[in-house]
Amino acid sequence: MSVQFTFDGHPLTAQSGQTVGGALLAAGVRSWRTTRFQGRPRGLFCGIGVCFDCLVTVNGEPNVRACLAPIADGDVVTTQAGDGRG
Repeated sequence: MSVQFTFDGHPLTAQSGQTVGGALLAAGVRSWRTTRFQGRPRGLFCGIGVCFDCLVTVNGEPNVRACLAPIADGDVVTTQAGDGRG
C-alpha cells in the first residue's frame, strides 16, 4: 500500500512500512539536513539511529531520526537546518 507525503512542499509517494529516510532515498532525495555552522548537506549515514546525521523535521517536530521514524500518510517532511531550533 502506498502513502502520500510532502518533502519541502513537493508531493511524494512512499510504501507503507518505509522509514522517512527510506522513502526519501527511494524518491531520489540524498540530503535533508544541513550542518549548524557550515551548512553542509547531510542525509542517511549509519541507517540505525546512532550517528544522528539524518535528522529531519516531520510535521513541525525537529530532530526526528529519518532512519528510524516510519513514514505516514499525510506527513509533512522538511529539510532541517542545524539543530532545528530555528
